This record gives sequence, structure tokens and C-alpha cells, in this order.
Amino acid sequence: MRVDLAFPIKTYDIDFAGHVSNITYIRWLEDLRLEILRRSLPLGTLMARSQTPILLRTEIDYLAQARLPQTVTGQMWVSASSRARATLTAEFTIAETGELSARAHQVICLVDTRRGRPIVLPEELQQAMGEDW
Repeated sequence: MRVDLAFPIKTYDIDFAGHVSNITYIRWLEDLRLEILRRSLPLGTLMARSQTPILLRTEIDYLAQARLPQTVTGQMWVSASSRARATLTAEFTIAETGELSARAHQVICLVDTRRGRPIVLPEELQQAMGEDW
């Protein structure tokens, strides 16, 4: 599964150096992850099952500066998965120039909130993740 979202840069996305803040990329990664869940196994469904996604790792390479008034397009897909974890890869492209502004990798798992322990990824999520990679 691959998701694409457009992020028009807002004034609050900019840091003191005049380009998109590191924290903005973290927020955009969250938006992309939630979109993957929305299309495969919505967060509300997980919560009703006493399950929650947990972020284990985030790694970002910043490659080009995005600035106002540009738009950044984010893509995210599952690049690897096992029974209990998935690695998500994201790329952010500056729409106006075609430049790759950042590339990120995140590792997630699901946790049973009653026990506080990781669980095997649900079948619905495994199927959705296996579609494109």
C-alpha cells in the first residue's frame, strides 16, 4: 500500500532559518501513517480491540530545503514487515521543483494496551501491507 498526501507549507511550518522545521516532517510522517491505517485498519478499530500502534524508530535524511509558499508531496509505503513489525519508508518532494526534500524510515509495532505487550500484526494490516512490496 502506498499513500500520497500534499502538504502546502504554512507559516507555522517554518523555523527561524526560513525553511520547513524538522518537527513539521515528524508531523507529516504521522499524517501519512494515519492515512495508511485509515485505508487498512482504522485507528478506531484498533482502539476498540485494545490495540495501539507504537513508533519504535524514526530516521530522516534532509536533502533539500522546502520553503514558503511551496507545497511538499509526501509518499509513504511499507518497505518491509515481519509478524510483529513494519518498516515504513517516506519521501517528501517539493512539488514546484521536483526536488526530494527528505527521505524517512520508521519502524512500528502494535501493542495490546491491556497487557502493554507487542502483538502479531492483525491479518487485515498484514494483507494491506503486502499489496505493493
